[in-house]
Amino acid sequence: MKVSTKGRYALRIMLDLAVHNSGELVPLKDIARRQGISIKYMEQIISPLAKAGFVQSLRGSSGGYRLSRDPSEYTAGEILKVMEGPLAPTSCLEGEINDCPRADACSTLSFWKGLSKVINDYVNSVTLEELAEEETARVGDYVI
Repeated sequence: MKVSTKGRYALRIMLDLAVHNSGELVPLKDIARRQGISIKYMEQIISPLAKAGFVQSLRGSSGGYRLSRDPSEYTAGEILKVMEGPLAPTSCLEGEINDCPRADACSTLSFWKGLSKVINDYVNSVTLEELAEEETARVGDYVI
């Protein structure tokens, strides 16, 4: 499994919003500057996050973005899934039902199921709040 740039940047954008979670709207240009991501590319990433209800937005000169929920209510897994779709290591495990014609005879299916479980259990166990706390500890909280 390889997470795309959009998936990685979505997590960074959401983390930035969590770290700067004062209840105020955060301008996209501020996030872009801090994260080193172009505004044009960020607009492509923030749109699916808004459609998923993860962020609220307001247009205009005093506009920006903020989290829709508390950072503790987001997992890294759900953020990645918005951008990446299923995080399954093989296509046969992407849906609820494995419709692979070789599923009954597949000698490696249990391995792929185990790997999928480990991946999903981990990404779904890490909250945005935990990532924000790590980030704040790493760089220090310089809010004035």
